[in-house]
Amino acid sequence: MRSTYYENETVILEFMLLGFVNITQGKSFLVILFFTIYIVCFLGNSLIITMAVFNRTFHTPMYFFLGNLSFLDICYISVTVPKMIADLCAESPHISFMGCAAQMYFLVALVGTEGFLLASMALDRYFAICCPLGYTKLMSKNSCLQLAMISWVCGFLNSSLHTTLTFHLSFCQSNGISHFFCDTPPLLSISCSDTSANEAALLTVGVFVGLSPFFFTLVSYIFILHAILNNHRKGQRHKVISTCASHLTVVILFYGSSIFTYVCPTSSYSLEQDQLVGVLYSILTPTLNPIIYSLRNKEMKLAMRTFLPRASFLRS
Repeated sequence: MRSTYYENETVILEFMLLGFVNITQGKSFLVILFFTIYIVCFLGNSLIITMAVFNRTFHTPMYFFLGNLSFLDICYISVTVPKMIADLCAESPHISFMGCAAQMYFLVALVGTEGFLLASMALDRYFAICCPLGYTKLMSKNSCLQLAMISWVCGFLNSSLHTTLTFHLSFCQSNGISHFFCDTPPLLSISCSDTSANEAALLTVGVFVGLSPFFFTLVSYIFILHAILNNHRKGQRHKVISTCASHLTVVILFYGSSIFTYVCPTSSYSLEQDQLVGVLYSILTPTLNPIIYSLRNKEMKLAMRTFLPRASFLRS
């Protein structure tokens, strides 16, 4: 363990990531699995971004936010998976103090941003279905840009608060993080300082950043469901529900895991549960998002069939 001493106080210079410490066999398989997942996630989300940028059919608010979400997912998985692959290949999976702070900063920032982006997508669907006559004015280009900017700014401001509070704690002799990556709950669990202020901030800000967008999304879809049942014909209902179902599936996957991680108190922290949930929201969700939106969206599937042959022709 690398550490230094200042006036009888130990200062940790690096942390040990212990998520894979008990795995003695099958590391090669995990390396191949994580690498495959990363490539699938990168290509799938890159394809959605390409469609949203270069296909005029997708120059709409819904696909603008979907492009933002896909870009976020690429950043998301890039923060965790390459380091996890490196740790599987290394004899001593360690990360520097500043490297841990940077990883946690971007991870928490992206989690917060995704919550607000999903709420913005719910607002877009609400205006499109419940206020169709004023939709173009309500969801103008400037409005979409402002909502996206607010989402990213709120996510990074939230992360700045948590990262600053966490890395001002003392970690004494313990530098082993029982996780695959640096995150707030496992870091709080190894601190020898009083973490009550951190837990209060995590819960208070978590209600604003996590639960508020979640309840906003939930209420939006209650109104959307009411409008679908009362104002749409049976043939139209299936198309509208199919579009909304993709977003709802992503919302459930994201909020189900992130609320468990960032809103539950540290006293109920469980290594096995937190590692499982961590894999869910940091690896599986970014990978499944493009698959969910592509499989549930006929326009996206048709555009991909049209675009991919053209792309192959251009490359040749």
